[in-house]
Amino acid sequence: MRRVRGVIHPIAETAKDAKLIRGNSKLARDSEILPDQAVRLLDDLTRIVARACSAILEISPSVPAAIKADQSPVTAADVASETVILEALAKLLPKIPVVSEEKMSSQAAPVLDTSFFLVDPLDGTREFIAGRDEFTVNIAIVTGGTPILGIVAAPRRKQLWRGVVGARAEKMRLLGDNADEARPIRTRRWPTQSAIALVSRSHLDPASEAFVQRLEPVTRSASGSSIKFCQIAEGSADVYPRLATTCEWDIAAGHAVVAAAGGVVAGPDGGDLTFGHADKNFRVPGFVAWGDPLKATSPGT
Repeated sequence: MRRVRGVIHPIAETAKDAKLIRGNSKLARDSEILPDQAVRLLDDLTRIVARACSAILEISPSVPAAIKADQSPVTAADVASETVILEALAKLLPKIPVVSEEKMSSQAAPVLDTSFFLVDPLDGTREFIAGRDEFTVNIAIVTGGTPILGIVAAPRRKQLWRGVVGARAEKMRLLGDNADEARPIRTRRWPTQSAIALVSRSHLDPASEAFVQRLEPVTRSASGSSIKFCQIAEGSADVYPRLATTCEWDIAAGHAVVAAAGGVVAGPDGGDLTFGHADKNFRVPGFVAWGDPLKATSPGT
């Protein structure tokens, strides 16, 4: 993949690109992706996410949604985005398993013994249907049960956040099927006043509300989708609790972006979250995303 003035360009059929593809094929054979290898995949995966965003924007929110068995909505935009992502990942890294929200509603989970992708092709479907701009596209790489790479894009906002844990975290501008203007992002220290707590617009639960109350004085800000993780990562908010059951694909990419930017995402008990639990239908019991790791260790102070 080539860069000109910071723009990611589509893969061309050149000797250099063929070498890149061979390198990615070796990763696929090894079936384990480490952080230094994940960095080399960032641009390819960013382009895939950007293409999925374009596919979503071609579909009107007014198209009727279907209701899945878990009572959540699914639209043609969810399906279109997932189709773009799955087809592209199958070409890029054909031996790396993919766990994707819509795919898992109709197929058995793949064997997850090393690295795998976690994909939410459209997080915030309710926000999409409502005509808001808070929905996102999410891709994560999970290795050893931990998200090491995450990409989150907000198609209508034309923004993309990405990160590799231990390497870098960036915010970019979506530009058609590409992204440019990468700039580093970093979480912030817990402010002495005017801390911002993010809460779910559609899924605020009593336990999360009680958690925020214990942190007061804080300013609440409600929004949908994994965009809240990105606000933590870029230092425009401080904490995001969701102490109710959610799905791994909802949070894996945001988890990686926050961690890459210097924050931490913990379970309800303060312990580490692990991913890849097919036996639990890829559910997690909840989480808290913190911008300041020191505050995470002493939330009541």
